[in-house]
Amino acid sequence: MAQDHLPQSAHGRPSPRTALERLTRGADRAARITHTEHLPPRVGRHASWPDMIRNEVVDAIRAAGIDRPWEHQALAAAHAARGESVVVATGTASGKSLAYLAPVLSALLDGSEAPNGRGATALYLAPTKALAADQRRAVSRLAAPLGTAIRSAVYDGDTPVEEREWVRQYATYVLTNPDMLHRGILPGHARWASFLRRLRYVVIDECHSYRGVFGSHVAQVLRRLRRICARYGAEPVFVLASATAADPGRAASRLTGVPVAEVTEDTSPRGGLDFALWEPPLTELSGEHGAPVRRTATAEAAELLTDLVVQGVRSVAFVRSRRGAELVALIAQERLAEVDSSLPGRVAAYRGGYLADERRALERDLHSGRLLGLASTSALELGVDISGLDAVLLAGYPGTRASLWQQAGRAGRTGQGALAIMVGRDDPLDTYLVHHPEAIFEQPVETTVLDPDNPYVLAPHLCAAAAELPLTEADLDLFGPEAPSLLPQLEKRGLLRRRAAGWYWTRRERAADLTDIRGEGGRPVQVVETATGRLLGTVDASSAHTAVHDGAVHLHQGRTYLVTRLDLEDGVALVEPADPAYSTMARDTTDIRVLSSDLEEPWGEARIHFGSVEVTHQVVSYLRRRLLTGEVLGESKLDLPPRTLRTRAVWWTVTDAQLDAARIHPEELPGALHAAEHAAIGLLPLFATCDRWDIGGVSIPLHADTGLPTVFVYDGHPGGAGFAERAFHTARTWLTATREAIASCECEFGCPSCVQSPKCGNGNDPLDKAAAVRLLDCLLAPAATPHIPDPSRPMPAEATAAADAAVDGAGSGPSPLGTGAGPVGAAAAGATGGAGGRAGPGGGARRKGAVRKRSGGGNSDGGGAAGDGDGVREG
Repeated sequence: MAQDHLPQSAHGRPSPRTALERLTRGADRAARITHTEHLPPRVGRHASWPDMIRNEVVDAIRAAGIDRPWEHQALAAAHAARGESVVVATGTASGKSLAYLAPVLSALLDGSEAPNGRGATALYLAPTKALAADQRRAVSRLAAPLGTAIRSAVYDGDTPVEEREWVRQYATYVLTNPDMLHRGILPGHARWASFLRRLRYVVIDECHSYRGVFGSHVAQVLRRLRRICARYGAEPVFVLASATAADPGRAASRLTGVPVAEVTEDTSPRGGLDFALWEPPLTELSGEHGAPVRRTATAEAAELLTDLVVQGVRSVAFVRSRRGAELVALIAQERLAEVDSSLPGRVAAYRGGYLADERRALERDLHSGRLLGLASTSALELGVDISGLDAVLLAGYPGTRASLWQQAGRAGRTGQGALAIMVGRDDPLDTYLVHHPEAIFEQPVETTVLDPDNPYVLAPHLCAAAAELPLTEADLDLFGPEAPSLLPQLEKRGLLRRRAAGWYWTRRERAADLTDIRGEGGRPVQVVETATGRLLGTVDASSAHTAVHDGAVHLHQGRTYLVTRLDLEDGVALVEPADPAYSTMARDTTDIRVLSSDLEEPWGEARIHFGSVEVTHQVVSYLRRRLLTGEVLGESKLDLPPRTLRTRAVWWTVTDAQLDAARIHPEELPGALHAAEHAAIGLLPLFATCDRWDIGGVSIPLHADTGLPTVFVYDGHPGGAGFAERAFHTARTWLTATREAIASCECEFGCPSCVQSPKCGNGNDPLDKAAAVRLLDCLLAPAATPHIPDPSRPMPAEATAAADAAVDGAGSGPSPLGTGAGPVGAAAAGATGGAGGRAGPGGGARRKGAVRKRSGGGNSDGGGAAGDGDGVREG
């Protein structure tokens, strides 16, 4: 790290290329860059606003300094003004907001001429509170010349109670999020009647973020919105904004349920971007079983952020977890204090779970420029305007190419050149990417995966819809082909009752509370300081077992706490200030049971399956790891209740004859399966729109349900999220890349870059790298396999009929609609995907003659809302 202020350019901020040169001073640092890519600048193309946009709105846009729109802005605005739903899917900072604001403001201005001044309304949906607040500021500035004709207001969980009635009665442009629409607006639609009957537009910003289970829930919330609007005589136009995505029109149509035109050519100008892939160096430390250990991406990103701040380069470091973001900011502040006592205060962390006042203060400091460096989770990945950034650091691959380019695009937003650096984590996927840049720079972004017909998603929304207005036969088409088959089960469960007019909700409790659309598993756990009783923040319920268990290290705003007690019944984690020299990571056990095999493909004697499974997790202990190096200092036991997850999985089996042909002896089999499982989980995010938080895996030398050596990879969400299905349909290229990643690693016996996993509850034992390569060669032998995988292979149409098995339970296990076991029961009981990862008591004996490691013999790596045990995903 630089210890002295580096010389500044005349304007005080070095160019991106100069900043990168300064970061790589010294042979050791220069060697850390495995690839650099220069994306050249692009010249923009102007157009004229369509005639349907009112002159007053055009004048207001000009007053904001924008004389003419870019071509894609004008085209999207024309679609919307004609009453056609449209998605504009262009790059970061391409002006998507203006593309929807022009027609929306025109419609609201028309409505202001009605006798009550509210002849038209618009609803804006953002995936995060920060984005909604940012857009409120933007629309207020833009609409200022229009006077009181445009009345915008944010309506979310932070809106004071005394302001909410004003918003319902008088606001014309309401900015909220899908959670508030689901829990607040739709259940109380009668109080919103005047707003909903005049609803002209629904703006869905950053719609690519609505994927997987969260996206599937939002799709059903939007169908409920359309149904309520129709009841009041409105049929709103949907205008969606997305980062660059594959087939955005189809994804937007699946999200909204209506035909959506697409605008995909980005005609805005763009400054040049220097993008570097950075691999941290090996340390002198040895990890589990003597494996070489690289410096952590967290420590490397903190050092790079420090150097950039010293240079005066405005930077954001995106970190995969909440704890990681806090740690990067804390390390950078400590290092900056050695350089200049004024600099630590110009670096901060930003993540979900902060109180509203803390978030607002950080957002103000970002806009004012007081903050020079920020360590953030993906909470700032979305379209919050943080203009003026010079550099972006990515502490690990963010899970998808769409997110990677979204995060990288945060820099250079005013057209100047920018710098982006992806720091590889010590895992198979990141190691693969830093040495295979073509997988990033020569492949298109992924298709958005969502399945609104997932019965675990659909069932609670049918209940919520019936509570809002009785469901009729005519409504069923709106909710998709699975709705008719679910209604009799909901009746049998006593949740709905059929009358002549339709189906009615029967319970006193709120139907909207049956499900948490973000899959967070129930009400958040409050983090409270024991000595003062002060509320520090919240942790998602699904993360509590791994993030705030007894003894966990909890970071908040640069301060460190130890959890003294987790009270699950009251939803409170009590903490006290501390300064431990370690972090903590939870581990759990995993058991998996096959419920049904819906798709099956023979690969010679081997077979690959896709179907429904039941996964049982239990957090059993946590590790203490030394900060920066990750060295394990010890393990402590925990006593927490198990959690059950019914989900979708892909799994493959091999026969004894194949193992004999591959020269895999019985004592090598557990290590071969375990190593292949680790690497396969690590590489799957390259082929499915997921990250490692979304998936889990189990390997078992003899599984009770298959009767064969089996490797499972499953979706870490109730009912599945589409990732395992994607894995099934791309299995050959996915497993080919897995084999290549293992074989090409330079280590001798296996390391975190190929087959070791930081989530492994078995302590990465047993692992057999060489046997894993032979096993995958055997598995892939029946057909020719490409040397370089093709991650751009199109996503198959989502198979909705296969979800029946998740409802029916394949004739085994508890009733799918019983408490904690099915589409409604699981949501009501708070059953969620597992977290952190993990030793699995898989079930069944080992292959004949194999050495028995311990009872059950399974090895697993958990998936779900808190996959790494050190934080949660940001929605």
